[in-house]
This record gives sequence, structure tokens and C-alpha cells, in this order.
Amino acid sequence: MIARVLATLAALLCLAGSASAQSTTVILSTTTSTQDSGLLDVLVPLFEKKTGYTVKTLSVGTGQALALAAKGEADVALVHAPALEKKYVAEGKLGNRRLVMYNDFVIMGPADDPAKIKGLSKAADAMKRIAESQSRFVSRGDKSGTNILELALWTQAGVEPRGAWYIESGQGMGQTLGIANDRRAYTLSDRGTYLAFQKRVDLPILVEKDRPLLNIYSVMEVNPANGPRVNTAGGKAFAEFMLSPETQAVIKTFGVDRYGQPLFVPVAGKRDEDFQ
Repeated sequence: MIARVLATLAALLCLAGSASAQSTTVILSTTTSTQDSGLLDVLVPLFEKKTGYTVKTLSVGTGQALALAAKGEADVALVHAPALEKKYVAEGKLGNRRLVMYNDFVIMGPADDPAKIKGLSKAADAMKRIAESQSRFVSRGDKSGTNILELALWTQAGVEPRGAWYIESGQGMGQTLGIANDRRAYTLSDRGTYLAFQKRVDLPILVEKDRPLLNIYSVMEVNPANGPRVNTAGGKAFAEFMLSPETQAVIKTFGVDRYGQPLFVPVAGKRDEDFQ
């Protein structure tokens, strides 16, 4: 009997310790671009100092980031694939989706531009020329927000990419830029990661500022029903932090001192309809 009571007490102490640890740790499921751009290196310490939480970052493609959150393996998600995000919200896996910031995507490639896409106003037209000329193109191929947009552009262009010219890296944005640079290939990148890596990559931007290239990031809270370890309070605290005027002011100027231009534009309070 005494042994059973002691075992029960030990189990309760274990659970209490686990709950305590959970209450001070926030697991952020996010994209490689927020990490590769250096933005999280600035924002996470600010959040930790302000709230006392410790952040554990899972930096993966948006598709995987959302899947992790849906399985209860994260407390909050910061991602950039609106259509996919809305699907998870509709399923009840994620909630309180709010816009945080945006930047844009750019199509980069070798300076000699074998597909002759430089200066085209439509991204889909550029993709079509790349395919028609069978010029090398490096895709992330990882179901990330970037990969989802890339596939949508191929569809708009009426192209099903396949063949030796089409290379799937299966890597994050930074690594994919490196592969494209090594192979003298075209690729699609968010501007923030491109700017962060521009000293390591000598592929110029060839196509930009088409409406489909707009890259909007949202923050979403994880449904506690997704798993027993979801830190609901911590996830909410991080979401509110991202939308606070102080954080939005940091986002507004992030990158200016190093790159001469901001990497992101803060849009807290805006809605999807404002970007139609």
C-alpha cells in the first residue's frame, strides 16, 4: 500500500514538473524564411525578455510547420501559405489567424538569362519560358509556402515541370539558393532570404513585383485539443507579441541598417481582402 502511494506521488510530481516546464516554454512552428532572414534572431530574445517564456523554434517548410501544429507538437504557428492556413482553420486545428507582415517573392537566375525572362511583368510567363527552354530550375520540393506558390505559378503557366532541367532540393530556402547558385539555375525565393544571402549568391533578381508574388505571413494559435502538451497561454502570448505595436515597429525597420531596405512590411490589423 505504501509503495503504491509513493508511486502515485512520484507520478504526480512528474506531471507537475512537466506542466511547469510546459508553462514556461513556447514551441514556435515556423518557416525557414523567418529563420534564414534573421528576423527570429531579433524577435525571439525580445519576446523572452518581455514575457519570461523560453522559445523553442521548429523551422521547417510551411506545410510541415502546419502539420506539426495540427498534431499538437507546437503551440503557435507563423507561416506564409494563406490557402493552406485557411484549410487548417476550417478543420478546427488552428485558430485566430491574423496577418503579421509581408514581403514578396522574386524569380532569380543566372546573369546570362538563358530563358530570356529578365524584365517580364508576369511571373507565370517567366516560368513558361524557363520550361520551354528547359533551363535549369531548382525547386524546394518540400511543400513549403514557397513550393506551394511555385507549383501554382507552373499551373498558371500551363506547365507540368518534369525532366532533368527541374531539380528538387528538398531543402530550406537558404540551402536551395546555394544549390541554384552552384548549378547556375533559376529559382523562386522570398526577398528577405535573398537579401540575407546576397553576399553568398550571385544570381540577380530577374522578375519581381507581380501580384501573385506577394508573400503574406500569418500567426495562428493551436487548438489545445490537438494534443496534451499544447501550451495555449504561451502560444497566445507569442501571437499577441507578434501583433503588438512594439514588435510591428521592429519588423518595419528590420534589415534597413544591413541591407538598405526593410525585409518585411508589418500589416497587423489588415485582412486578406485588403490585398486583393
